[in-house]
Amino acid sequence: MRNDVLNICIVDDDNIYQFAMGRILKSMEDVPKQIITFSDGEEAIEYFEKQINTQSSLPDVLLLDINMPIMDGFQFLEAYNKLKSKIKQRIAIYMISSSVDPVDIETANKFDCIIDYVTKPLKSAVLKDIIKKHYAA
Repeated sequence: MRNDVLNICIVDDDNIYQFAMGRILKSMEDVPKQIITFSDGEEAIEYFEKQINTQSSLPDVLLLDINMPIMDGFQFLEAYNKLKSKIKQRIAIYMISSSVDPVDIETANKFDCIIDYVTKPLKSAVLKDIIKKHYAA
């Protein structure tokens, strides 16, 4: 079991979704966690670039939407792949999307950093299982 805080990042342009996920995560009192949110992939990549030298601030788990303005989830993954060699820790990335388009699912699965593709709405139990899995690792 981990002794430290689990860093969780939500990258999604839907404020209501961010709020709901935050509430579920905060209700998990048995898992010490830090939650950070971004409204698009560009904000998240800029944060990653700034945190490269202080990697303890990078997320352990990333919940990533596909359809966002400025930089969508796939564009984020392409930018992340360019940074990945500088990141020492493994970040568990989950693509969380309302899209059930087989092309989106296939595209997501082409990225080796994607742990799973989960369709919205993300059920509370599924989110809790994801978090507990990575906290116990």
